[in-house]
Amino acid sequence: MDAAGLERGFVVLVVVLAAALAGVTVAPTSAEAAPTPDAGADLPDDYAFDPVTESGVATVGDQSFDSVQRAVDAADPDETVVLRGRFEERVTVNTSGVTITSAPDAQAVIDGGGEGDVLTINGSNVTVRDLWIRNSGLDTSTNDAGIWVDAPNVTVTDSRVTQITFGIWVDGVDDAHLRNNTIVGREKVIPRSYRGNGIQLWKTEGTLVEKNRITDARDGIYYSWASEVTARGNALWDLRYGVHYMYSDSSRLVNNTAVDNDVGYALMLSEEIAVVNNTAANNTGTSGHGILLKRIDYSTVRGNTIAGNQRGIYSLNSVGNEITDNLLLGNRIGFHLTAGTREERVVGNSFVGNARHVQAVTSDLHVWNDSDGGNYWSDANTADLDDDGVSELRHRPSGLVEKLVRENPAAAVFTNSPAFRALGKAEQTLPVVDAPGIVDYHPLERSPHDWRHHYERDTDD
Repeated sequence: MDAAGLERGFVVLVVVLAAALAGVTVAPTSAEAAPTPDAGADLPDDYAFDPVTESGVATVGDQSFDSVQRAVDAADPDETVVLRGRFEERVTVNTSGVTITSAPDAQAVIDGGGEGDVLTINGSNVTVRDLWIRNSGLDTSTNDAGIWVDAPNVTVTDSRVTQITFGIWVDGVDDAHLRNNTIVGREKVIPRSYRGNGIQLWKTEGTLVEKNRITDARDGIYYSWASEVTARGNALWDLRYGVHYMYSDSSRLVNNTAVDNDVGYALMLSEEIAVVNNTAANNTGTSGHGILLKRIDYSTVRGNTIAGNQRGIYSLNSVGNEITDNLLLGNRIGFHLTAGTREERVVGNSFVGNARHVQAVTSDLHVWNDSDGGNYWSDANTADLDDDGVSELRHRPSGLVEKLVRENPAAAVFTNSPAFRALGKAEQTLPVVDAPGIVDYHPLERSPHDWRHHYERDTDD
């Protein structure tokens, strides 16, 4: 579907997901997550991008203008500019405290004509509400954007930003509030790396990104030197990375949904990030990670549903992270640990129906349990002798067999042989066999997750 088709009939997100690798239907992890309408449901009016053809009229008090720029220039601080109809211009707002909004009974669109930034905000405390901003320039080198935010305390809410290179760019200013916006990039720009990002956060603190819907951009939400940012309840699909952190610390990523991207959540070169109660499903592109942790330190990954991805969690050279209470369901590899990852705490997770629960490229032994319990493994041999919910048999999801195959690839043909099976059984039960890899000394007898409700009803598992 081309950009015009998206603008006329925009499908927000259908996460009624029969994941290609798992045959699962993924539900949001909480009531705050993105909505999941049925595939055949009528689109609500809020998402119908009908063309706006009537000539534009901008009103400030008792004055009317045929130009948004003339209207905002005439507005005093804290006045409201009310728009109806279509405006073909590029607008710069220099007055602080101005609100720009559509009339209650009308739609308003500002079309930038395919050049530069459509709406530039230089005044602080400006609010943009219920507008359609479209058709920015196409130049990624000059960061052409639908909305360029260059002042603190700016709010953009309930708006549509379409046919753009970058959607909303927050440029070195703090306390932006970006809520309930729909952002659509240019699907025809191939490859995705030639597009801009849906929301770009550069050197900002205290910003909130909430309940936005982003598709057909390069990355959905991109962080660069941003900190103390909260992103929650956003829906992100058909992107390279749903969320992309670079050099951005002390932020929260909560109740978001990332589906059908190359990578759901790509966290790089940052620390003290909280990744809580998100959904990452069917992210199966070139990289294919649900959650990528690349040099991410002292962070929390908790309560996420990670289903149907190439790799559920990929951890590269990351230190001191808490990875707890996640459901890793039907991924090709549930958790891929490699290249210097250490000091991680991995407990309370459920590894269910992954083609391979763990792949560990490591020369160390990683213990994935606390004293009172570890993780649930759908293929583990367990024996709960004292009925405390914890098995007395340890589990080795990755160990000596994997190490032998990794160092001698030709040995892979023997992995189903009696000798290899005996070696694997010994690793499960004999504590003296402690080759590098992953061990869970206290695997859980029962899953702490209700994972069966994610499957189609006619699935027997």
